[in-house]
Formats: sequence, structure tokens, C-alpha cells
Amino acid sequence: MPSFLNLVDWGERVIVKVLTMITVVVIIAALIQLIVNVGNELFVDSQQSWLGDDLIKVLGDLLTVLIALEVLQNVTSYLRRHVVQIELVLVTALTAVARKVIVLPPGSDDKPQLLAGLGIASIALAGAYWLVKRATIDPALSARSRTKPTKLSQGEDQFVPHDADGEGPNAADLPR
Repeated sequence: MPSFLNLVDWGERVIVKVLTMITVVVIIAALIQLIVNVGNELFVDSQQSWLGDDLIKVLGDLLTVLIALEVLQNVTSYLRRHVVQIELVLVTALTAVARKVIVLPPGSDDKPQLLAGLGIASIALAGAYWLVKRATIDPALSARSRTKPTKLSQGEDQFVPHDADGEGPNAADLPR
């Protein structure tokens, strides 16, 4: 008889595979729609200018396909490694916020809360991405975040970092 955790793992894999297939169908449909719209703009309505609302609509559709591809990459990455890649999630969210900014309808300047919210979201996501990248690029920063404080004696106000196994002091971080 399979264990409960094996059953949960199997169910999780099935759900992720179904989500992957749905995302692929959505991407194909969005790509076909983008190709048809661009084809219509180029060949059918060739008298119109590409500037203005038509260009913004095409860019919005293009970014929608890109966001869907990033979501597919998130899902397949999870299926392969059972790990959520935070960098990819943050890039996807940044792309979605950028798309929203690009396709803002005329008259959005009358909505200061919307503009402030998008600005705050952009800054927060960019800051989070920067912190994650910095932690993965700078091994010393990553090592410091994995250290555990030791139990302090009375009167001590410092902690002694431990190595990655948590076994003892990390000699590189001890004062000399």
C-alpha cells in the first residue's frame, strides 16, 4: 500500500502536468492571436499608423505571451526540481507590472492611487530581485544568512557564527 506522502507527491505531479498542458494551450492561442493581429495591422489595415493605441495593443499582447512563457517555465521548473525559483517568479511579476504600465488606458493619469500602486509594486519587486540576486552572487552574504547564533552567556552581546553544518564556529568569521 502506498504511503500518504507518495500519494500526495503523485497527485502534485499530475496537477503540475495538467497545469503545464493548460499553459501550453493558452500560449499557443495567445501566439496565434498575436500573429493574426499583427498580420491584420500589416496587410489589411496598412493605411493606419503603428503609433498610438495599435502599437500599445500589440506590445501588450506580446508581453502577455512572454508572461505566459515565464509562467510555463516556473511550472516546469517546479515539476523537474520541486523547487520554486524565486528569481523567475520575481521576473515574471516585474514583467506583468511593466505590461500593466505599458497598456494603461488613456485617462489613467486621473487615478493617482493606481499609478502609485504600480510604482510601489515596481520598486518592491525590483528591490526583492536585487536582494535575491545579491544573495546568490555574493557567497559571503549567502553564508552569513545560513549561520546560526550560539547560546549567549550572561553579559555577552555577540553571537558566534557556525559553519553550514551547524557543527561549530566558522573559522573564517571568528575575530582574530
